[in-house]
Amino acid sequence: MIYLDHNATTPPAPEVIDEMVDAMQRAWANPSSTHEPGQTARRLLADARARVASFLGCQSAELVFTSGATEANHMAVLGALAHGRSAGGVRRRLVMSAVEHPGLLGLARRLETEGTPVDLIPVDVQGRLDLDAARRLIGDGRDVALLSVMGANNETGVLMPIAELVAMARAVGCWLHVDATQLVGKVALDFALSGVDLMSVSAHKLHGPKGIGALVVRKGVAVPALLSGRQERHRRGGTENTPGIAGFAAACDRAARTLDADLTRLRALGQVLENGLRLRLPEVQVYGDEAVRLPGTVCVRFGELDSERVLGRLERAGVVASSGAACTASGTQPSHVLLAMGESALQAKAGVRFSLGRDTTLAEIHRTLDIARHAIGPLLQTEADQPLARAA
Repeated sequence: MIYLDHNATTPPAPEVIDEMVDAMQRAWANPSSTHEPGQTARRLLADARARVASFLGCQSAELVFTSGATEANHMAVLGALAHGRSAGGVRRRLVMSAVEHPGLLGLARRLETEGTPVDLIPVDVQGRLDLDAARRLIGDGRDVALLSVMGANNETGVLMPIAELVAMARAVGCWLHVDATQLVGKVALDFALSGVDLMSVSAHKLHGPKGIGALVVRKGVAVPALLSGRQERHRRGGTENTPGIAGFAAACDRAARTLDADLTRLRALGQVLENGLRLRLPEVQVYGDEAVRLPGTVCVRFGELDSERVLGRLERAGVVASSGAACTASGTQPSHVLLAMGESALQAKAGVRFSLGRDTTLAEIHRTLDIARHAIGPLLQTEADQPLARAA
């Protein structure tokens, strides 16, 4: 099997598994306990926290461990709204991009039914954020509780203009949250230098375990707790997932060692895949091809072939890819990302995402290209013949 769905999740690295097993065997006690077993767990937790913080470019005290990026995103949004209410209720509006992850947009829709004003920033045909529209929607910003934008789109890989958004947020005094789920382990992150107030990450996107992530909270940003409790400096209650945090730290260590080489290799492999698809299947449309994208993310459609049909053909031949976000990739609904980019409903159901990873090889890319030509080429020919058949 050739696995090209790394934006959905990544296989846990061997050292991640080893460190998690060690934590379960050696530091199984509750890190809040004052006895020696508890303090052993507490020391392991402190060490792992420092390693994750170092990788993300933040202080250990700014790191709040969560069950994943979804919880971190909820904590950022709901915390910002709670802070806005406590500050006199003036800041009660959310501004986010129209191409956010379905989990975050789902939260926004729910909040909107409960009376929270939500404005979505459009993107252009390349998937790039419309900065002029962002300025108009933010306005004077006096009522904005949070500006929230993903660092890179999970379907197209298009990077968002974080530096420009930081400047906009600073100008009006609102908080800026970045969902960095697709950035972590793929590009260098430095929270301290970014100017961002809140940042969400998830370990399983960089060969770490599932069920562990973090919200980075800039010092001085008072986000009310989503889950009450004394853990995580009273910001997130519940006994810490010590083995998961240990695995997260191991994944960060490995990513730090290989990041530069990985980026160079993934950028080259992604270009080989993109160029090869265009050469073998001229009907292919590459999304975001004129935008700055993550290395290794190639989102395409093959004519107007339904993505589920294409993916089924590919998987039977040994290639695993995706039609977008794993949690909404059933194929029954068109991609909201591609719709926002101006595609028709039919075209938005045709998007196929290839996302490469650390272990992807050049031989696998060449094999994928051969499989795509033989598996998808006949479907495209049939699609091209259909109008002639109808005319006859």
